[in-house]
Amino acid sequence: MADAKVIPFDDDRSRGSSTGRPQRRRGTSGRPAGAGESAPVQPLPTRAVPEEPTGEPAGAPREDDGGLDRRIARGLSFLRRRLTGDYEVDDFGYDEELTDQVLMSLLRPVYDNYFRVEVKGIENIPADGGALIVANHSGTLPLDGLMMQVAVHDHHPAGRHLRLLAADLVFVLPVVNELARKLGHTLACTEDAERLLGQGELVGVMPEGFKGIGKPFGERYKLQRFGRGGFVSTALRQGAPIIPCSVVGAEEIYPMIGNAKTLARLLGFPYFPLTPTFPWLGPLGAIPLPTKWTIQFGEPIPTDGYPPEAAEDPMLMFNLTDQVREQIQHTLYKLLVQRRSVFF
Repeated sequence: MADAKVIPFDDDRSRGSSTGRPQRRRGTSGRPAGAGESAPVQPLPTRAVPEEPTGEPAGAPREDDGGLDRRIARGLSFLRRRLTGDYEVDDFGYDEELTDQVLMSLLRPVYDNYFRVEVKGIENIPADGGALIVANHSGTLPLDGLMMQVAVHDHHPAGRHLRLLAADLVFVLPVVNELARKLGHTLACTEDAERLLGQGELVGVMPEGFKGIGKPFGERYKLQRFGRGGFVSTALRQGAPIIPCSVVGAEEIYPMIGNAKTLARLLGFPYFPLTPTFPWLGPLGAIPLPTKWTIQFGEPIPTDGYPPEAAEDPMLMFNLTDQVREQIQHTLYKLLVQRRSVFF
């Protein structure tokens, strides 16, 4: 690598001539050619070809001048920081730089080109401060949570990050555990949720849990029980608004037509799905169907107007839980009526 070209990380200068035109050579004397000096050959006149208008002042540098160099420099700078450990990870293991530059870039083609996600109601997510996003859960594998993260980050004007509360199983699986932590996921417990909300983070929770994600295909888009309302109590303690979120399209990516319960118990899984393609087609059966998704964020339900003791009122928690659940269910039915097709 001795002959490799070194690109400074902060060098944004263009490396080409400003005009790109060859310079006209001049003779050693300004006198006309005389005796003993041959006259220069005059080139035939040519008609100048006008350049296409670019909408920029003459001589202005092109927007892509040095763009490749800058991208290479940023990539080398990123690799240097990763190799030297010069990057930040929070107390939960969240790595914002890795998420933005690598993990989101891997999820984005699936989001944009495969599931073609349409986002509605993004304006209901506050520009700053803590908020609790509560969504339905489905799809056999938890891809809906990942697509919600991309939706919030890419469509919110402030580019906010969604921190998901995940089940215990996520953090005992090799590789999955590390990736989940890097993406900002943390254990679905009251302590972690309150800490994140107190730090002004967006927190995502799916109260249906495994009952929602592992339900049979015949019960698609029918919300399961939302537990005991622990998410409402957490929001009340922090005075954070609750934002209902409805996801349509995830139910059909792995139509679950059966559950091998014995095999699930042997593997320590809550269920072992049987779909029209898995396990019959082997690894190919693990490819999700390319359904068309819609993610809608509903109007926030404020909680900052309640007294501190409201978080211990079981009747209030039941009523708010039911209100959130009904709003999500109603929006799901509304989106299903508007949907033209599962795949378009």
